[in-house]
Amino acid sequence: MSKVIIRPLERDGRDSWHELWLGYLEFYEQVLDETVTSSLFERLLSDEGHDCFVAVTPDGTLAGFVHFVFQATTWSTRASCYLEDLFVSSDQRGTGAGRKLIEAVYGAADAEPCASGRVYWITDDDNDRARQLYDRIGALSPYVRYDRPQ
Repeated sequence: MSKVIIRPLERDGRDSWHELWLGYLEFYEQVLDETVTSSLFERLLSDEGHDCFVAVTPDGTLAGFVHFVFQATTWSTRASCYLEDLFVSSDQRGTGAGRKLIEAVYGAADAEPCASGRVYWITDDDNDRARQLYDRIGALSPYVRYDRPQ
């Protein structure tokens, strides 16, 4: 199991988080305007709903991140937690860092008074490496997702 420590994102970690964020965007073949990235970073540090945990190696290097948000739901009086983004640097994959990040979100959902404890996320169906972890730590949903055509 990985010796990484999971903690909330801190302002002085922006450069390291940004490098990981760019790797995440590259993985999903996305390019975002820098204003979107800057806005996201500020939201992650504010009380505006989005949260972020980072995985930190013993030498202080950021190895990964998870972004999540609590959302009201029509099916409960308590919020659900959407795990929106999870990324671990290529040299840390397979070390347990991803599992620890997901488990930290599980812990946050269990501790949040307004939350139901429900955590959900989506991934590409061909994201085989990540799905190996997700199959061990989550339950595959029977739902099919649709998007509005662009």
